[in-house]
Order: sequence, then C-alpha cells, then structure tokens
Amino acid sequence: MRLVVDLNKCQGYAQCAFLAPDVFAMHGEESLLYDPRPEDEQRERVARAVAACPVQAITADGLDRAGASQEASDVR
Repeated sequence: MRLVVDLNKCQGYAQCAFLAPDVFAMHGEESLLYDPRPEDEQRERVARAVAACPVQAITADGLDRAGASQEASDVR
C-alpha cells in the first residue's frame, strides 16, 4: 500500500491522525506528517482515515486490492 497526501488540499482537520495515529501525525497546527508506506496491519485504520478526510486529500494505492483478496479468501 502506498499513501499520497495532497498537502495543498489538506486543511489540517486531523481526522486521519485521530483514526490512524501510527501513520499520520500533526506537526504543529497545520503541518501533516505521514508514513507513505504503512504496514499492512494499518490497512483498516488507513481506509477509515482516507474515507474521513473532509477534503479528500488522501489517496491510497493498493488499499482495495488487498482488501478484495482478503474477502475472497474469507469466502472459501
């Protein structure tokens, strides 16, 4: 999974830092720090953080693919 945050869009609402604190952190009041390659164990938290961003500044490549393969293995 690879994360990209459009820092020009980010308004510092910090929903991502609240939902996935091991991946996202606020530095000061407006500056966001994040891990662009979080561990797979963070997948669910990252998905929630992406969905919660009020300005849709976060994109996650590979988030859906691993979730789909996990669902397929659950069905078997």
